[in-house]
Amino acid sequence: MIVELDGIRAAEKRIAGNVRRTPVMHASALRTGFDGGYHLWLKLELLQATGSFKARGATNKLLSLDKAALSRGIVTASGGNHGLATARAGQMAGVKATIFLPTNAAPSKIEKLKAWDADVHITGSAWHESNEAAMAFQRDTGAAYFHPFADPLVVAGQGTVGLECLDQIAGLDVVLVAMGGGGLVTGVSTALKALKPSVRIIGVEAEGSPVLLRALEAGRNIALDRVTTSVATMACAKTDDAIFEAVQARVDEIVLVSDDEMRAAAKWLWFELGLAADLSGAAAIAALQMGRVKPAAGAVVGAIICGAGSDGLL
Repeated sequence: MIVELDGIRAAEKRIAGNVRRTPVMHASALRTGFDGGYHLWLKLELLQATGSFKARGATNKLLSLDKAALSRGIVTASGGNHGLATARAGQMAGVKATIFLPTNAAPSKIEKLKAWDADVHITGSAWHESNEAAMAFQRDTGAAYFHPFADPLVVAGQGTVGLECLDQIAGLDVVLVAMGGGGLVTGVSTALKALKPSVRIIGVEAEGSPVLLRALEAGRNIALDRVTTSVATMACAKTDDAIFEAVQARVDEIVLVSDDEMRAAAKWLWFELGLAADLSGAAAIAALQMGRVKPAAGAVVGAIICGAGSDGLL
């Protein structure tokens, strides 16, 4: 497996004081949206440093490297959120961060990356194409490469979200996690299944990038012929073999939501709760609103609102 509970516990200690222990919110007294008789809690990772859970993994990776490894800077490819976390890591280390993004990356995230003094390159129509350019840059320059989902240190950092969910939400029965490459769901499911095996883990993918659902259906890690979602932070043509194996072992179900359904959920989060979530951050809510996930009456449900953005304000 790419990561185990001990690695997540170590990450929790390593990143303490450098990232936020984000709050949870009970979704109650709502005008519209939920009538299933279950108890919904939101894990507010959109309030994390740089606006997403990605700060956890990038910070754990950074703090695991020595100065020599960082001397030629940092590079990654990202749909946006991991790029921001990596740019912040570069600032923490005092080195240049170079970020490769696909053409469908949100303009707001590109602006934030530049504000973090990152060197930004827009190349490729999806993450895997941007990643090819990032890997070429790494080979040419010797910069430290921060993989967004297939690095054990990054996944361990993301897994600390699961530790906090279990500590903050009493009686947790179900957790919904947005999925792109699968790093967050791998870390969260590893932590939760180790500490409370009865918790049901449900991954939420974009209809236009069902990479892990199709791989599970095939029984092996396969590549999608094409990725059509406009949500860059959830777009991935093929995941890592170790991520696939972890998801196969620990994720109970994967459901799909459309870009429009995520956009509607983001608007709902803004209107009802004043939460400015990006589309990936609204994916778990979309799955519940559309009935793709139907928790039992009385169930305690955690939805990870994994990223910030202006999608609900538009």
